[in-house]
Amino acid sequence: MSGSNAPPGAPPTREDEFEDFVRARSAALCASAYLLTGDRGLAEDLVQDALARTWRSWKRLHRTANAEAYTRRTMYHLHVSRWRRGKVAEIATDAVPERLVDEPDTALRLAVHAALLSLPATQRAAIVLRYFEDQTEAAAAAVLDCPVTTLRARVQRGLRRLRNSFPELVVLGDAGGGLPRWELEFANVRGEARA
Repeated sequence: MSGSNAPPGAPPTREDEFEDFVRARSAALCASAYLLTGDRGLAEDLVQDALARTWRSWKRLHRTANAEAYTRRTMYHLHVSRWRRGKVAEIATDAVPERLVDEPDTALRLAVHAALLSLPATQRAAIVLRYFEDQTEAAAAAVLDCPVTTLRARVQRGLRRLRNSFPELVVLGDAGGGLPRWELEFANVRGEARA
């Protein structure tokens, strides 16, 4: 429980529960938001906006254990609506984002990130949900509030665009794994986000 002024043994307040949720899930939410936005600052803003909306609905969410799903859905919708408005400019930089641990293949990570940024926001969101978040088609479609067939089309178009625009990422990773390099990279990032 967080450091509230409640007497010892008292049940946690809604504020305490929300603070615990934010502490536990912020890193994973920021990792997903970074893949969507391509900018650490924009990713943090996106997560903050989604968490603010989650707090407004916390009274009904905290008992159903749907808080994270609601926050992620809100985050993806906010990102797509910002992209549609065109107010957020994507800026490519030569600087590598700061990392706390050594990267085994920084060049691959940057190439995958650049490839993701080349996709339209709806295709990027669909691919991040399916491969980075490891969501089922039904769950990803529910987050994006679209039919499963639309989600499939977005994923297929996005993957086709990645294969055509970034053929160097289609090369198989290791002989035994049989996964494209970008998919191996998603698996690596997904593992870090869950740690």
